Amino acid sequence: MRTRVKVCGITRAEDAGLAAAAGADAIGFVFWPKSPRVVTPAQAAAIWTAGALIARVGVFVNESPAIVRDVVREARLTAVQLHGDEQVEEYVSCGAPLIKAVSLSDAASVSAAAALPASVTIMVDASDHVRRGGTGQLADWAHAAELARLRPIILAGGLTPANVSDAIRRVRPWAIDVSSGVEVSPGIKNAASLTALFGAIGTAMQEAR
Repeated sequence: MRTRVKVCGITRAEDAGLAAAAGADAIGFVFWPKSPRVVTPAQAAAIWTAGALIARVGVFVNESPAIVRDVVREARLTAVQLHGDEQVEEYVSCGAPLIKAVSLSDAASVSAAAALPASVTIMVDASDHVRRGGTGQLADWAHAAELARLRPIILAGGLTPANVSDAIRRVRPWAIDVSSGVEVSPGIKNAASLTALFGAIGTAMQEAR
């Protein structure tokens, strides 16, 4: 099965184009004001045309459902990623499919994630209650692999061209999410790193056959 790829923290049209050309399935826009990669809904709407044929995910941290719904409409998002302490049930009417970020540390956290509604896609990320992603820290791959055997997951957290093959082999995620691992600085992507990332993913998929 092909591993899908989301390139998150997009802040420039040229980087959306790089991601699309490299083979990304989705690009991500961060709408959390405390992030160094934050964009406005208007900026995201202007950027997305560079990758018009791929999915557009908005990342939110403890934002109200009403504001999320407005941003979905203004930025023309195709999915919503909840990266805080949200209760997913409160966001089902936001106008886009939901992705819920979780961190895993033990069997109980795996069970809790597995119990989320089937309509919600789970993203496993590193635990960081301050920066909320894009930190370069690795998620717990062992527990992520346990969850991936129960339902499809997106694996995030410190993925780079150097470690993504190992991550795919060990976790077998449905998709991976990369941000800082293909950047020269927060929000500025690197073409060579993106090319290397997709090359490494292709190698891992061939080995898995």
